[in-house]
Amino acid sequence: MAVTTILAIYFITWWVVLFAVLPWGAYSQDESGEVTPGTDPGAPAVHRVWIKLIWTTIIASVLFATLAGVYKAGLIPTDYLMAISGSPRH
Repeated sequence: MAVTTILAIYFITWWVVLFAVLPWGAYSQDESGEVTPGTDPGAPAVHRVWIKLIWTTIIASVLFATLAGVYKAGLIPTDYLMAISGSPRH
């Protein structure tokens, strides 16, 4: 597999995991009882973006390594991947 393909798959995996991690520990200003004037009450009270980015990177790396290991070990045949992706057979 080409390096660009590996990077693209990791990039997509990272973004999907990011959207799963973003809601972790998030609570609104309304829930905390401290609404800052001029902001939406549904806005997060505390952002903690850097922690979420670190967790995203850790989880995406473990998930990607697992998927890459399964692929390299041949546990999912290439013919099966072609069949479920709708790619034309040669």
